[in-house]
Amino acid sequence: MNRYGAIARRHWERWLPEQYAAISDPDAFFAALGEEAARQVSDLAAQLAGEGPPGEGYLERVGHLASARSRAEEIVLPWLVLPAPEAFADDEHDDGEGVRLEGGMRPLAVDPGHPAWAEVDAEQRERRGGPGPA
Repeated sequence: MNRYGAIARRHWERWLPEQYAAISDPDAFFAALGEEAARQVSDLAAQLAGEGPPGEGYLERVGHLASARSRAEEIVLPWLVLPAPEAFADDEHDDGEGVRLEGGMRPLAVDPGHPAWAEVDAEQRERRGGPGPA
């Protein structure tokens, strides 16, 4: 199983428990899903990178290819490998990806302009035991 399959398996097991439970052979399913994701990422990355401008140097080309691969992963992974969680997926393990609220998880706000910024900031200050830096 490649890395996309492993990522998908962890995600589905945690966030899509009903769908995960319905899979008769998880090893085969996620191995195939990982291979399909790798193929789609590779194909899309090649399209996004294109031929490159004339006279492009080696390091410039490597940079364009890496950027294209990152963009392809940003497009393919959310809908193929990391689908949206089930409505009532249980968060039994706090991995720091969000703050547990009644009824589910809220992503941590990292942008001071985000509507939840003040609430998350206050929670983090409380955990640290004082005002601290803003």
